[in-house]
Amino acid sequence: MDKIGFYIHLIWTKSVVQVNHLPGIHAFCAKREVRFLVMDLQISSSSSKVLYQFVCFLAVLPNIFVVASSRIHVGVLVDNTSRIGIEIRTGSKVAAQGLFYLDYLDPGDGDSLQIAGAAEELIKDKGVEAIVGMTTWEETALVASIGSKAKVPTISFSGSVIGNQNIQNQWPFMLQMIPDLKLQIKCITDIVTSFPWRKVIMIYEVDSHGSDSGAFTMLLEGLQVSSIDIDHRLVLPPYSSLSDPESFIRKEVSGLFPKKSRVFIVLKTSLAWGIPLFNEAREQKLMDKHSAWIVSDPLAGLLDSMGISENSSLEGALGVTSFFSVKNIPFQHFKQQFRRVIREDYPEEEISEPGIYALRAFDSIMAIKEAIKTANGNSTDLLAKLMSSNFTGLSGVISFQDGELLQPSMLKIVNVIGRKYRDLAYWNSDQGFSRIPYDKGGLWENRMSKWSDSILWPGELKEVPKGWSMPTESNPLIIAVPGRTTFEKFVKVWTNSSSPTPIISGYCIDIFYEALRILEKEKNFHLPHKFVPFDGSYTDLVRSVANKTYDAAVGDITILANRSLIVDFTQPYAESGLTMVVKVKSHSQSQAWIFLQPFTAEMWAVTGVMLWYTVLVVWLLERHNPEFSGPWWSQLSTAIWFTFCSLFFVHREKIHNNYTRVVVLAWLCVVLALNSSYTASLSSLLTVPRLTPTVRDMQWLKDQNKSIGCDGDSFVLKYLIDVFGFKPENIRNVTKAQDYPKEFESRNISAAFFEIPYQKAFFSMHCKGYTVVQNNSHFIGDRFGGLGFVFQKGSPITYDMSRAILKLSETGRLKLLELSYFSPSPECSKPDSNYSLDWSSFWGLYLFSAGTSAICYLIYSLHQLLERWRWPHLLILNFSPIKDWMQHNLRQMV
Repeated sequence: MDKIGFYIHLIWTKSVVQVNHLPGIHAFCAKREVRFLVMDLQISSSSSKVLYQFVCFLAVLPNIFVVASSRIHVGVLVDNTSRIGIEIRTGSKVAAQGLFYLDYLDPGDGDSLQIAGAAEELIKDKGVEAIVGMTTWEETALVASIGSKAKVPTISFSGSVIGNQNIQNQWPFMLQMIPDLKLQIKCITDIVTSFPWRKVIMIYEVDSHGSDSGAFTMLLEGLQVSSIDIDHRLVLPPYSSLSDPESFIRKEVSGLFPKKSRVFIVLKTSLAWGIPLFNEAREQKLMDKHSAWIVSDPLAGLLDSMGISENSSLEGALGVTSFFSVKNIPFQHFKQQFRRVIREDYPEEEISEPGIYALRAFDSIMAIKEAIKTANGNSTDLLAKLMSSNFTGLSGVISFQDGELLQPSMLKIVNVIGRKYRDLAYWNSDQGFSRIPYDKGGLWENRMSKWSDSILWPGELKEVPKGWSMPTESNPLIIAVPGRTTFEKFVKVWTNSSSPTPIISGYCIDIFYEALRILEKEKNFHLPHKFVPFDGSYTDLVRSVANKTYDAAVGDITILANRSLIVDFTQPYAESGLTMVVKVKSHSQSQAWIFLQPFTAEMWAVTGVMLWYTVLVVWLLERHNPEFSGPWWSQLSTAIWFTFCSLFFVHREKIHNNYTRVVVLAWLCVVLALNSSYTASLSSLLTVPRLTPTVRDMQWLKDQNKSIGCDGDSFVLKYLIDVFGFKPENIRNVTKAQDYPKEFESRNISAAFFEIPYQKAFFSMHCKGYTVVQNNSHFIGDRFGGLGFVFQKGSPITYDMSRAILKLSETGRLKLLELSYFSPSPECSKPDSNYSLDWSSFWGLYLFSAGTSAICYLIYSLHQLLERWRWPHLLILNFSPIKDWMQHNLRQMV
């Protein structure tokens, strides 16, 4: 039967739907068949069968050519063996039923020539109007380049961090049916910064050219903003490029075990790599307690499509993928069709649930369908219509800007629990985290740690994991301690015949054990550890922790800015600052003018003024006294003699005026206090040794080119040269505490520079003959971060140990430990360089004496005025009653 006869035969016999692969022709033919069946009732079947078939052919022929000429070919380029490819193929088939003719091609193992050949075949041989698929960026770039040259729109399911404008300029006919990859990276960064993790390990897959589409660089930059470092990165090549991928993944995962970080970010990893990766990680104990795993698309987007055993291998992991609603009617209808088609086409597939890639494939075909309705048949116009798409699909809002899917940046964070997963939270680039999608109630959080108690972490841990390889009895924490210290009170390493291992003790070690006791008591935190003596400088000790030779360092280690860049320090347990210790000298008691030193110059001046003031008042009051008779200069000299004598003994002159007696009484109170104070102060000066520093200040040392001493293994040596400007040849290295007195006595050094804790240790042993001189130079900055313990960068033990040290400080235990090691000797006393009394201590007495003298003289003057005053010019005052009253009252006052 020829082709035309075949069409008629199908109509006559009511055959299957697609005629010669022309979708939709059966519905039309069935409609025509009904008409001809009605006509057939009036025709003899025996005489007009041929005529009937001919008429039917004439009726159908125009429609055959219309359908054949209007059919749309869409190419689907996917890997038919992968789960993503199966979802894309099935989702697009559900969308294209009765509408499009889909040409499926498998690019093979991802070879560039095969990808390019498949794209060329679809465009040139199949004549497709658009190409859908491409799940890797390598495929996307090749197909987009060929499609742009042929002006065929391509819709990709792979993303990149390359700027959208650059992509559009290079591949103008490409559209990305996937949210911006930068959003997932930003979400992962926000998750990591929500928890106290400071180091992560990154695992990601690259294409055959070694490219990761810029994902690693962007994640690195995002983490560095929050001071989070990438401890290691594991790069996975294309799965199909290896002959023995199982051996490869076993070797690479085993290389992760020595790393300290236990926070793993699996970025852009396929399902082919994801399952063996997690199986091997679980096998090698990398998914035990205190570990955290964060997974992005495409692996996170396939959790719906994984089997029971596959999901179980990811138990405890967090997944970041696109959010889509599963409760609407269109999704439920699509889900039913998807299940039917996948069971028919892929009966071997255990899981028939649609994932995000099936939804995107469905929405891609629907976008092409909507664009074709209004397109004029031109590929450029079809691209324009696709770019202007704006409808709500199953995966979200389908709208493009610069070739990239523009939809609400909503991602969901899922937690794999057993064989399934549950939605944990939702993330929006503008608002952060929420437990409710599209929450409009303002319940958004900047950090996800608020819901950490609802997360089931690897190892069935229900608290936030440390994210660090915690020490065990078989693998204890290796702690370095200074093998040689200037002051052994801080750390002392010694051995005896009964113990082959070194015995380590001291102030720093006691603080470490006290902090461990607090952690064990409050958090049940057990820290197996092993002390190892380190012979070298403190700078080398810190570097040994930074380069991971040791896990930590305990000792008298100063916190400095440059050291904190490579290691983590705990909260300081002792203050730190630079001090200068010098010898003191005793002044001889045979100084000629030592008798003047009990009072300051101001005190002598005020006392002299007060004395002359009292002399003047006494003279004014007693100048009519026969004892003070004579010329005025004789009277004045007598008054001076009288007042001076009152300082030492009772005067012989008699006082006639009661006012003078009051003045002298007030003055004698002052004399009593001055005499007692002077005697006590002078006795102290003559009996107590007076000690003064032999060095005035730091500048004097430099001007006199004097030698100084310090510990050459500490940072102080460099600090004295770089900051204070001492000459290197004038600095002597003193390595033992007992050598400092010898260096002072031999005059090899004029001053010793210590940090404050070492100064306390020095004075606890050598308190006599030394003192601390304040730094009065123009230099500043001689305060440091204090003494602390050292841990590797990112170690969570740092936080726990810091909290324990603060607890020791708050309870006073830290102060007691300090006093037990560095309490000064009772015979030590702080020398005082000022033994002179100041007038401010006696100003009250001076004021009392001066005020008394002034009042007495005033009253005396008024009395004299009344005695000598005559009132002839005031008649009213000559009135006898008034005059008698005034005289009477004045006499009473006097």
